[in-house]
Amino acid sequence: MILDKLIFTLRKSNFWFFITKLCLFFLLVFILDFSIGNTLRYFYFKQESGLQYQATYAIEKTKEDLLIFGSSRACNHYMPTIFEEKLGLSSYNVGRYGSPVLYHLAVLKGVLKRYTPKIIILDLNLQEFEKIDDSYDVLSSLLPYYKTHPEMRSIILMRGKYERLKLLSNIYPFNSELLTIAIGNTEINKRRHDDVKGFIALRDNWKFPIKNYSFPQNYALDSKKINAYKTFINACKKQKIKLLIVCSPYLSKNRFKDSSIEIGKQIAKKENISFLDYSNYIPLINPNLYHDNPHLNVEGARMFSNLVADEVLKDR
Repeated sequence: MILDKLIFTLRKSNFWFFITKLCLFFLLVFILDFSIGNTLRYFYFKQESGLQYQATYAIEKTKEDLLIFGSSRACNHYMPTIFEEKLGLSSYNVGRYGSPVLYHLAVLKGVLKRYTPKIIILDLNLQEFEKIDDSYDVLSSLLPYYKTHPEMRSIILMRGKYERLKLLSNIYPFNSELLTIAIGNTEINKRRHDDVKGFIALRDNWKFPIKNYSFPQNYALDSKKINAYKTFINACKKQKIKLLIVCSPYLSKNRFKDSSIEIGKQIAKKENISFLDYSNYIPLINPNLYHDNPHLNVEGARMFSNLVADEVLKDR
């Protein structure tokens, strides 16, 4: 009987010892996650150049009259200084490399929470609405804003079904950005990242024969991306923002049609929104104006920006 009581007491003490160790372990994890995560957050938002800084500026600091949204083709094709000269409006290019329409909608939500721009240009790509399994991974660039921007959370959570659980961690939003954050807090980043009001100039000329632009013709469509496009349009209409949707040019010999662009046109027409399709614009099919097939160089961007600015002037 005495032995049994002793064994029971030992087992009980071992159990509570284990629980204590487990609690201390979780406390240590919490402290490390909190301290490291908040340190990363501090240095992330301390950056003064680079893509991460531009995203923060777009979401939290823009106050310009005209904003340009889109992916790398927006970054490389639209010169805010041209729009400022022609329209007399302050301008900024909030495009982001590799970003889908879902990203543009999230940034727009962040912008409209603070102020209402007068004009917005949205650059739409070929295959913009294509259903791609890993296309939601790029929303990782929005993770640092989840905590402070509730208006963007529904889009950020599309990244994965366990995203809400992962975002309980303070480190998680920054764990793939460590090197970029480190570089972004140095003078090196300012020297290597050449942007003017969000516009990034490409300075090479295409030196090869012009070929047919090849892309899948029959691809599955992503209803979430199409709905994001519609929501983007409706958000601008609700705030009485003049919206212009543009497909900028591609260097190609062939004339082509794309499902995403055709759907984009139909929706824009239904909503009475101007849609300018320059994807097959022959006057700009000149290799001296291109860096590569889908991207204009700085001279091409200057010509194209003047062209679009003139269209905005006509419709004012």
